[in-house]
Amino acid sequence: MLKVERYKNLAIVKVGILFIGFIIRGNDWLLMRVINFELMKVELSLIEHRGLKRIAIRFEPNPELNTRVKKLPNVQCSQTNKAWLIPDTPENRKRFGIELEAPKVNVAEPKEEKKQPENLVQTETKSKGFEKNTDDVLLHIYGKHISIKLAKNNTDILFIKSFKYCKWDADIFCWVVPNYRNNLELLKNYFKDRVKDITYKETIRIKRPDELYAKEGTILCIKTKTGRLSIICEYLPELVKIIKKMGFVHWNETDKIWTANDLEENRIAIENFAQSNFLKTEYREEIRVDPGKTKLILKQPKSNKVCPEEYILKLKEMRYSENTIKTYSYSFEEYINYFHERNYEELGEEEITDYLRYLVIERKVSNSYQNQAINAIKYYYEKVLGQAKKVYAIERPRAEKKLPEVLSTSEVEDLLNVTTNLKHKTILMLCYSAGLRVSELIALKIKDIDSDRMQIRIAQSKGKKDRYTLLSTKMLALLREYFLVYRPVKFLFEGINGGQYTARSVQQFMAVSVKAAGIKKRVSVHSLRHSFATHLLENGTDLRYIQTLLGHESSKTTEIYTHVTTKGISQIINPLDRLNFK
Repeated sequence: MLKVERYKNLAIVKVGILFIGFIIRGNDWLLMRVINFELMKVELSLIEHRGLKRIAIRFEPNPELNTRVKKLPNVQCSQTNKAWLIPDTPENRKRFGIELEAPKVNVAEPKEEKKQPENLVQTETKSKGFEKNTDDVLLHIYGKHISIKLAKNNTDILFIKSFKYCKWDADIFCWVVPNYRNNLELLKNYFKDRVKDITYKETIRIKRPDELYAKEGTILCIKTKTGRLSIICEYLPELVKIIKKMGFVHWNETDKIWTANDLEENRIAIENFAQSNFLKTEYREEIRVDPGKTKLILKQPKSNKVCPEEYILKLKEMRYSENTIKTYSYSFEEYINYFHERNYEELGEEEITDYLRYLVIERKVSNSYQNQAINAIKYYYEKVLGQAKKVYAIERPRAEKKLPEVLSTSEVEDLLNVTTNLKHKTILMLCYSAGLRVSELIALKIKDIDSDRMQIRIAQSKGKKDRYTLLSTKMLALLREYFLVYRPVKFLFEGINGGQYTARSVQQFMAVSVKAAGIKKRVSVHSLRHSFATHLLENGTDLRYIQTLLGHESSKTTEIYTHVTTKGISQIINPLDRLNFK
């Protein structure tokens, strides 16, 4: 092994070597970096690594030197040899200008390891579309994912692993990172000229009818039977922002389709986006008919009227939650757009009755949706305009009495067992063990976990009320394990970019876990809260304590679980079993 020792007079030697370097190789800045290596006591040796000859570069920890070494062509970091490795080629030998010792096998390599011949390695790499030493990089964007195809290079792999939620996909033999924020730009800036091709592909996970697929580079717009416009294309973040501003927008999670009002201004916005991004637009009429679906779409308005500002300000003044403000404003927008030819300030009792009949008879909405619409309309006339309640009479629909869907203890066990992701498992277990709503779960902060008293503080929940609920011993152990891995800063559960975790994310992985557990019941995250209360009641817990833990204002709300529990019903003998017959 050759060791390059530090020279006594560094300044004179450096100037001399630089002058020789410029004479021999001209403006070879890489040679200048190598000369800097020599001045920093770098060890160079020739080793055999995995059947291939390599030049090993070793030096004491030095961030500046580390950055320079990474810029060498085809450099690799070897944890076994604790050195940077570059191919042993005549060019590299000439570049360093140092006579190396004869090749020798690295003693740190495991002797029993089966080394692959060089030609075999090159053949395998070629079959994947890359030469062994090529720098070409291929990027494929499909939906919310970016796949990266490149030859094996530890430096590049370390960079790719710096992305959150990156993974190696063995099926398509490439690295995959999420397509969000500026990940694509970061990849382009890092690989630069090495990026030989960027292709956009349809999301492979979409399952929709054949007629609802868009060609590559095309935005497909389908006018539906109800006068809506279905927008289908690959994932384009800028287009999504434009669609969300159109008003009355709906995202179909099953078919992965955006729908908006079929207005001329909306079509112009799509056309302008397509032209500026060199995309095509294709328009069709809806052919597919699905009579089984309930009509949930408004009659096609000729304008997009927005909720009046004074309506939203009044809701904020009364300190309504963000969800309530969003729900009320959307319901009121539907109402004023139903009478798009008239000013909403002129509408009265007769128009309100007509609109509610339309919701029930034509749209066939649920009782809760109808009640929601009535509350939103009443709020405007009574709270914003200050009119008396007796100005008009609105008949409320008969209340539906539905029992909650509850999981058995074995089904809860199966659900938690199939959830392998630590964060997801912690969330579902916490929902069940504490009887939390989704909104309460995502609002939890680290300080709300009281491990001394084994309690969880729920701050300003539904109805602006605080309460305490149970903290299980098993739950505390899992929370500590979760905290060590994810290290949340403010909220107990935080998103990819920090901040509060979204309820939609919880609902999505809950659906995946339910399917994996083979549960056929129609359950959601809220079903875990119902199951918590029911299982407490079956274990003999007093109904008043359950009411306190759940945060119910009225005991009548908690009494619904007496209709669900099987504790008393299971002891009843069926009269048929008492009969003697043949």
